[in-house]
Amino acid sequence: MLRATPFPPVLTDPPPPRSATIRTDLAALAEEAGLRRVHMLAWRDLADVEAGGSEIHAATIAAIWAEAGLDVTMRTSYAQGNPPEGKRDGYRVIRRGGRYWVFPSTIISELMGWHGPRDGLVEVWNGVPFLSPLWARGPHAVVIHHVHRSMWRLVLEERLARFGEILEMKVAPPVYRRTNIVTVSNSSRDEIVHILGMKPERVSVVPPGIDARFTPAGGKSPTPLLVTVGRLMPPKKFDEMVRICHEVRATHPDLQLVICGDGYEYQNLKDLIGSLGAHDWCRLAGRVSDEELLDLYRRAWAVCSASVAEGWGMTMTEAAACGTPAIATRICGHQDSVDDGKSGLLSDSSAEMVGHIRALIEDADLRDRLSEGARKHAANYTWDACAYGTFAPLAADAIRRQRNPLARFR
Repeated sequence: MLRATPFPPVLTDPPPPRSATIRTDLAALAEEAGLRRVHMLAWRDLADVEAGGSEIHAATIAAIWAEAGLDVTMRTSYAQGNPPEGKRDGYRVIRRGGRYWVFPSTIISELMGWHGPRDGLVEVWNGVPFLSPLWARGPHAVVIHHVHRSMWRLVLEERLARFGEILEMKVAPPVYRRTNIVTVSNSSRDEIVHILGMKPERVSVVPPGIDARFTPAGGKSPTPLLVTVGRLMPPKKFDEMVRICHEVRATHPDLQLVICGDGYEYQNLKDLIGSLGAHDWCRLAGRVSDEELLDLYRRAWAVCSASVAEGWGMTMTEAAACGTPAIATRICGHQDSVDDGKSGLLSDSSAEMVGHIRALIEDADLRDRLSEGARKHAANYTWDACAYGTFAPLAADAIRRQRNPLARFR
């Protein structure tokens, strides 16, 4: 059982700077720490067809670090239709190895120095770890968005799922106990501390930012419109979202639902929509353009998610910046990205989510209050602060090693 009250977040020292000075302050911190060349290890690249919030997070941070003058190399698995090496937003991307081979091949490449010299290393631990503390000498830090737990059995067959659970819960945690960890929410930090057994003082909370293009504009749809966004995977529970909206339509037959994203659950969702006779009100939009997503966020009455696991609800805060509240499951990640009762409504069950959607449709004052709360809540999050906060634990490890000669060899 998780504690009801999370550990207080570990604050960076000095605190994250204002956006106007982020590049200067990042450059100064990097110089102090002796970090000019940084390697980032991630499972997937932003160009991958299954890229999601984790990939957006890594790519945005890498771009800001590059703007601050850092030499950043990101190593990922192969992305379909993209060259094995390239440049994006000022940093180098190396895409080699398949879904599983990327882990041993990345470790071998780093040990052999094939990616070039590095002053520091950041690992994105996305379920399967690179185990960087075992082999990477010098400053390093780890980004964990959330603990996967039940997700393994939703996406893998029994034996592989069991292997993933053992690797994440039993094998990997002791390897990382002396490593600085960055996570995106207080609820994820609780999981990392209580479930993985990490030291609280080693885990910093740095929320993701929101792109500046997400702003209110235009008017809302004349009839109730809900939008849900993400990779079409079992843990996201898009099928449950369709069933919830089907039930709401018994009293509000003009309700419309748009599902944005692609993935291997597409056909199952298409079959479900057909079985419910929902083609006239539920649209599988696929992977939409930035312009269409922005338009949907602005016109929607709410952005919704029935997901069972998230590190952070990035779609929740993006929509909030457009003045659109959230209706979502009460899970880690959503509890931080949604200010319950102010920027949206969190639900403990599908029945409660049905009630929340009906209340939003029926109460214009509630919609207005949540819309205003969503805009205020979104104003707290910037990518500049996220980039600085994610770099700070790596810099802290580098400075510690400078002051302690024996630590340089670990």
